[in-house]
Amino acid sequence: MENKGGQAMLDRYSRQTLFGPIGKEGQERLRSASVTIIGCGALGTVIANNLCRAGVGRLVIADRDYIELNNLQRQILFDEDDIERHLPKAIAAAEKLSRVNSSVKVEALVEDINADGIEALVSDTDVLLDATDNFETRYLINDVCVKLQRPWIYSGVIASYGVTMNIIPGDTPCLRCVFPDMPLPGTTPTCDTAGVLNGIVGVISGIASTEALKLLLNSPKVSRDMLWMDLWENTVDRITLPRQPDCPTCGQHHYEFLDSAGQSSATLCGRNAVQVRSSAMSREKRLDFSTIAERLRPIGEVTYNEFLLRCTIDGYEMTVFPDARAIIKGTDDEQVARSVYARYIGM
Repeated sequence: MENKGGQAMLDRYSRQTLFGPIGKEGQERLRSASVTIIGCGALGTVIANNLCRAGVGRLVIADRDYIELNNLQRQILFDEDDIERHLPKAIAAAEKLSRVNSSVKVEALVEDINADGIEALVSDTDVLLDATDNFETRYLINDVCVKLQRPWIYSGVIASYGVTMNIIPGDTPCLRCVFPDMPLPGTTPTCDTAGVLNGIVGVISGIASTEALKLLLNSPKVSRDMLWMDLWENTVDRITLPRQPDCPTCGQHHYEFLDSAGQSSATLCGRNAVQVRSSAMSREKRLDFSTIAERLRPIGEVTYNEFLLRCTIDGYEMTVFPDARAIIKGTDDEQVARSVYARYIGM
């Protein structure tokens, strides 16, 4: 049986082991490796698919969301049957991947990753890949990966452009070296307001998953630059960025996102509504309702005054306040409310 199993492995990965920088020895290293993917949407499904087929021995997939029809345009591990079954994304992905490669251990976490449990998650992985839809989680990932000295890969896509960057603690700049301050809610587009082409998802995910293999194999070819590309405009930029000695995270080792309570939510009793808060706002800062309204009007009914903005989208009524606090009416599920907030306002 062992010989048959060994032959099956040789056959499965034959085209990969023929590639000199990997070879049979590299394939064995991949089989003993562990990778965590936070987010199982467009980027996460393609990355997970690539790494599973490449033979990474253990994949942990964490996602708080459920599958919707509009996901199928770009989230390659899901189908219409998953929607009919009301499956969480992480569960559906794990089911698909187990049929693709039964030798890979896939662990599905249907939860919202926060400061409470992320250290235990990251301490047990070799490389972490960001496939999230919000900056709050990315800054949290950055804190914990720098603290625990774990490499991670930042990636994002919107419309026709995307970006990816390896972050290797002690070697490359970290996320806060590049973006010292978290973008304010409502100031950056999301795929629900600007759309996204599935082609850019494939390109960025392909680069990120290949860089993950390089990191797992300690390849000298690991990128230390930020890669930015726009498929519609046919532009590609590779940007070399320096580490910042005074960076709060990798320079001063202050992990404010990891140590902070951060964004929170609470069900409003008897109202079929959830209140969501964001940690990106300070008392001195206020949301620009006119900018948010302009982004949201093509997809929903929006009204606002100086005190609040109200928008009805996909059956949910969002009431947003100047301090970025919001009440999501139409659900009593805190994870659903946070997902709606992230999709249309941003975190």
